[in-house]
Amino acid sequence: MYLRKAKPENLDIIAAVEAACFPPAEAASREVLKERLACYPECFWIGFDQYGTVTCYTAGMVSKESDLTDEMYADPSLHDPEGDWLMLFSVCTLPEYRRQGLGAWMLNRVLSEAESTGRKGVVLTCKEDLIPYYEKFGFVNEGESSSVHGGAKWYQMRVTFDEDYFLEHMFYFSDDPDENRRFLEEAIWGRPL
Repeated sequence: MYLRKAKPENLDIIAAVEAACFPPAEAASREVLKERLACYPECFWIGFDQYGTVTCYTAGMVSKESDLTDEMYADPSLHDPEGDWLMLFSVCTLPEYRRQGLGAWMLNRVLSEAESTGRKGVVLTCKEDLIPYYEKFGFVNEGESSSVHGGAKWYQMRVTFDEDYFLEHMFYFSDDPDENRRFLEEAIWGRPL
């Protein structure tokens, strides 16, 4: 699998992945995705398999605000490239590619890039059943979100790039090579291989 930034010509496939991964009330429309892609293409990542087939994508915006709000979903002009927080709206893997570690690999890459560009951290909202999944990446559940996007109940999750985060998630060293391998496999694939 490889990952790259989205381009305007990827709009149709991004819209198709979004529609396949979210119920209609929660999925961003093609028109909204087009506006977002025009405003902040640097915040769209697309994953491809070895054959060039799109398998997953992640997108969001950057803000100085520390909480993800419904206004951010609706108004792409709120993107602030100088902001402290990457707000993720979509972490999508097509159903036929799930449980292969592709989403985990992509999310780890997005987290790494957010840190390397000087962000304080990453914020997303998810449904209750996905809280344990995001906790594996260092996200902390901050409770029920004020967002009512799509009429759903969301929980705000946050990763803050501080010393504790790096000690636990980025820089793991052990004298046991098997332990290091298992750690890397879990970080990349979401489970030991």
